[in-house]
Amino acid sequence: MSKDDLSTLSLVEIRQRRNELQAQEDAVSFVRRMAQGRLDIANDELRRRTDNTPLSTSVTSNLAGIFGQEHGGGSARPPRETNISPDHLLVRELERLCEDIGFGSLRTLDDGSLHQIADSLLAFESLRSADRRLLFDQIDELTVELVRRYKDGGPDVESILND
Repeated sequence: MSKDDLSTLSLVEIRQRRNELQAQEDAVSFVRRMAQGRLDIANDELRRRTDNTPLSTSVTSNLAGIFGQEHGGGSARPPRETNISPDHLLVRELERLCEDIGFGSLRTLDDGSLHQIADSLLAFESLRSADRRLLFDQIDELTVELVRRYKDGGPDVESILND
């Protein structure tokens, strides 16, 4: 949305649009984290095979160790409460992908198939990361417009408290 388009919106409309985008970003972030977790599990299985580490009884018995190996920057934005439905389009898309690529059979797949699973999950996660960046750009643009209006003497205290 261009700055000219923003100038035609009321404060209520800007806040509403920002809230809608934040809800979309919540869903994208949630599904992205799910994909990252599954990618971590696939990569751990690849490491286990490369290192010739014996097979443990279950993947879930070592989840803390698997996720503890991965280091990421994380977002500078404060965490938000997310309640994403299992029926959300993106959640269903990830579930379908995992089903199609055989994620549930990691331990029994050959190395080539396991690499394909990791590649597919990485591609999915990369798309969601790009989506997330675009949403952040739009949210930031709306926030800048809100701040500009507040500085220019826009809303009264009551409207800010209701934000």
